[in-house]
Order: sequence, then structure tokens, then C-alpha cells
Amino acid sequence: MLLLATAFVACEKKTESTSAEAEVESWITTGDKSALLKKTAGVSFTTLADSLPVIDIDTAQQFQTIDGFGYSLTGGSAYHINQKLTAPQREALLKELFLTNGNNIGISYLRVSIGASDLDDHVFSYADMPAGKTDKALENFTIAEDKKNLVPVLKEILKLNPDIKIMGSPWSPPVWMKTNNSPKGGSLKPEFYETYANYFVKYIQAMAAEGITIDAITLQNEPEHPGNKPSMLMTAEEQALFVKKHLGPAFEKAGIKTKIVVYDHNCDHPNYPITVLNDAEAKKYIDGSAFHLYLGEISALSKVHEAHPDRNIYFTEQWTSPKGTFDGDLRWHTKELIVGATRNWSRTVLEWNLAADPEFNPHTDEGGCTMCMGALTIGDSVSRNVSYYIIAQASKFVRPGSVRIASNIVDALHNVAFITPDGKKVLIVVNDSDVPKEFAVRAHDKSFETSLAASSVGTFIW
Repeated sequence: MLLLATAFVACEKKTESTSAEAEVESWITTGDKSALLKKTAGVSFTTLADSLPVIDIDTAQQFQTIDGFGYSLTGGSAYHINQKLTAPQREALLKELFLTNGNNIGISYLRVSIGASDLDDHVFSYADMPAGKTDKALENFTIAEDKKNLVPVLKEILKLNPDIKIMGSPWSPPVWMKTNNSPKGGSLKPEFYETYANYFVKYIQAMAAEGITIDAITLQNEPEHPGNKPSMLMTAEEQALFVKKHLGPAFEKAGIKTKIVVYDHNCDHPNYPITVLNDAEAKKYIDGSAFHLYLGEISALSKVHEAHPDRNIYFTEQWTSPKGTFDGDLRWHTKELIVGATRNWSRTVLEWNLAADPEFNPHTDEGGCTMCMGALTIGDSVSRNVSYYIIAQASKFVRPGSVRIASNIVDALHNVAFITPDGKKVLIVVNDSDVPKEFAVRAHDKSFETSLAASSVGTFIW
């Protein structure tokens, strides 16, 4: 079979009963950009040759349900979308991002910051006070900053996809609640644990008043990294105490159903979320734990799952840099996150920033990320970067409610398979090598042959 190094080539061989129309839909992104989420001619079912490596799919072995794939809609992302685009441009872009028909990519999960993240142009919380002042009753609580750009963009997104799930994550509480009275670093003062729990309640209620449901919250973005601005240190023991004595009871009292998710940091310390979940009094309020992969191995997610199989796993952040390469990032992120995180029980895969400008703005000074590339670059025009395609190869096809099913990894062809709510099978494959690969796929009584160029990703649907 002829194999091209720069594009996907469908096998021509068919059984006698196969019609001329392809039975397996295929969408490809190649490392050399010759195909970018391109729908190809597709593949037909066939009798397999003996010489090819075979990816076997077993629908009888089912694992976690998928909540969605997407990005963080940072304050900066919302600013660019809301302020830099005309209303028709914004409408067209949001349809492309959040609908699934045609070439739209169907983002199904978003993460937003509770207060400012380091990709806002300034630091703010919802209860800022003059230096030396406190507001224990949260009488001055307001989401006015979010109403400038984030809330309007979310409302437009919800019109397109009312079922999208949204997770909120704080980078820092108001500085007057902290031991160092600074947005950067420090810890939460014990005397403000109850106040901070009520801060979360007020946030969820304020967003609900805008018609925005917060499906889940994490307690602290990167609780072991005090170098961002804003940021805060929070130990596993502090998270357990905060949840069991304050946040859990506050949610219960207010009738809030928003999920509580712990950790939200790297894969090098799986003992952190395990420690929190080992506290039975805290665990009863906790839905699961969240991860990033700037350190550690993606298999850490399975370690946490094995320790607490009755709690969920989420993958919530990974950034791409302009210093990376398209083919290298496509290959690594697909292997480690789209494939790796889901094969290790994650219900979500979220890349970091949805949009930035050509200079990677905005960001806070003295601790904001200066090289975080958006999935989109919004300048004089809108361009689509590598993380757009990393997520799109999954989000368009693996819809919420899909269930991961068993498949094997062969010959550098890292893959993950799902069965969708409408009964279709979806297989995502990355060729994690520098040479083209021919391979076969077998699912019970049906099989097909195909190929992928080096450093390329294919999504197959049947």
C-alpha cells in the first residue's frame, strides 16, 4: 500500500459487500500543517492483512464518562473576543468554537478564573478593600470586573451551547484574607476560612444571577506554586480542613450543587490529593481532583484513581509556548493529554489559554505568564495555533456523555477510544514517531486499514 509522508492515505482494499462510500469518517491534522482538522476521503471496512499492527477496540470494557474538552477562558481571552472583534466577527468565531456542525470544533468545557488570573491585565478580587481594611461580612462583594468582558462572552457562548460545563478556579483570595497581604504567595489566614467559604458561595450565586451555572470549582490554582501573580500556597491539610469545616458545610447550607475539586496542580505530587481524600470528613464533600502536567507523569492520575476510585479526575491546564514547534506540541500534547489523561481516568482535557494577542498579552506584571500562546491569536486577524487543533481533534467528535472504551497501544501509535451517546465509536490516534505508519483497526466484527504521517493525529468515527 502506497504511503505518503505528509498526509493520511486511506486503504483502497474493500470486501465484496462494501459499497464505494467510505464507512469510517476520518479527520486529520498533520505535523507539517498540510492538513489541519481536514476531513479526508475516509476508509472502508475490509479484511485485514496479517502484516500490519492492529489497534483492537473492545466496547465491552468501559471506563469513565467524558465531561468535555476545551480551554481556559481567561479574562484576557474574554477581553480580546469581546473588545477586539466586531459583533459579526465575534458571532462567527464563537459559532466555530462552540458548535459542532461543518468545520466547527464543539468546545464543550471551559475553565474560568475566580477573580483575576495571571492572564488578566491587572489583579483583582471580588472583595477588594483599601490597605488595612477587611470585609468579613463581604458587604462589598461584586463581580463587576467579570461583567466587563467575561460575563458577556459567556452569555453569548451559552446561547450557542446551553449545556457547556464551566469550572471556576481562584488564583488568590482578596489580599486582606492572606498572611502576607499580597496577591502573590502567602496563605489563607485561619480566621478567614469561613469568610472565604462564603466568598465561593457568593461567587456561584452571582454567576447564577447572570444565567451562568458554575458546574465545579477548584479550591486553588496551583496551590504549591507561589510565584504567579496572583497566587497562594495551600497545603493538602489546609485544603482538607477548609473543605470539611467551612466550604462543604457552606455549600450545603446554601443549597449549592457545584462540585468541589481539590489540588489543581502538577502530576509530580499525587499524594497531595490522596491526602485530602483520605480525610473522610472532607471527602464526603469532594467530587474529585484536578491536574496539570508541567511536572511528573500523567500516570499519576491513575494512582489517585486507584486510591479513591469513587472520586473523579480532571485535567485542567497545559500551556503552549511560541518557542515550541507545531509538530512537537501536536504530538506531545495529544499523546500525554488527549490520549494519556483520558486513558488515566480524566473526564476532561483542557488546554490553557483560549486567546492572546501577537505579543501574548495581557498578563499581570511581576509574575504573569509572558509567553503563554493562545489557541487563537487575535490581532488584525484571527489565527489558529497548535492547541486549537490539539483540542479540536477530540472536542468535535467525543461529545459530553461519551464513555472511554478499551484499546491497545502498538508501534508508537498512541490512541484512545470512546463510544458516544449516539452509539458511534471514536478512535483518536497520534503517530508518535518520525516516520509514516500503516496500521489496522479492529472492533469486534469490523475492521479497516489506514495510515498516518509522522507526528500526525487522526480521529476516526464509525
